[in-house]
Amino acid sequence: MLTRLTRLSRPRALALCAVPVLALFGAAAFTPLPFTLAQPGTTANVLGDDHGTPVISIKGAPTRTTSGELRMTTIVATAPTADIGIGDVIDSWFRTDRAVLPRDSVYPTGGSEKEIEKHNLEDMRKSQNSAVDAALNHLGKPKGSVDVTLHLADVGGPSAGLFFALGIVDKLDGDGSGGDLTGGRTIAGTGTIQPNGKVGPVGGVSLKTQAARRDGASVFLVPKAECTEARAELPEGLRLIPVTTLNDAVSSLRALERGHKVPSC
Repeated sequence: MLTRLTRLSRPRALALCAVPVLALFGAAAFTPLPFTLAQPGTTANVLGDDHGTPVISIKGAPTRTTSGELRMTTIVATAPTADIGIGDVIDSWFRTDRAVLPRDSVYPTGGSEKEIEKHNLEDMRKSQNSAVDAALNHLGKPKGSVDVTLHLADVGGPSAGLFFALGIVDKLDGDGSGGDLTGGRTIAGTGTIQPNGKVGPVGGVSLKTQAARRDGASVFLVPKAECTEARAELPEGLRLIPVTTLNDAVSSLRALERGHKVPSC
């Protein structure tokens, strides 16, 4: 299961793919094509449990009992060795819940499936470390004063970083005034994070918004750079909030809870 994918806009993808597809159209009916298919994946509440184990465990500081949900989102892509035929491409091209991607854009590192999985899990590990640092920096807590363990099985890539950080903040501090950072809502989203709190884009946003709405989210936090893609096929009833830093995300959720003005894409 991959979370670090880049979905091309349809016009751009058409420009990139039209020539090879037309040139090989006759043979492609029976020949595997160099594409990968992606679709909305699972979501996970970082404030909850994963297979009976808390996603976020904290020692060395008092924690809060939280309400609402903070759901990180994923997309699922076909394996690098999967045979993708012209029928699969045509079927997926006209569906909003599927994306057709050049295989090299999804698996740029190459290698075997096991090597790719190892690479994605290493990205997840680095993302978790950055999320802990970002959350503690946001709260003004020195490193080493709090022991945070993050657990989320079967998910790779760095795109859960923002939501791991938000979950830590909510468990330790909530909205800073005794309430929940979620305001009791189901909040979903995506974004990488750096130890200084900077949020980065991850790709696949228009598929992740569909996964979020499917699983009950009413608000989606999106890296500001990906607002256009997120708006393109936005599910009805899902509100987009752009963020560039962890501070942005926390401030926007506080404002949302209090009925104040909140940024939008």
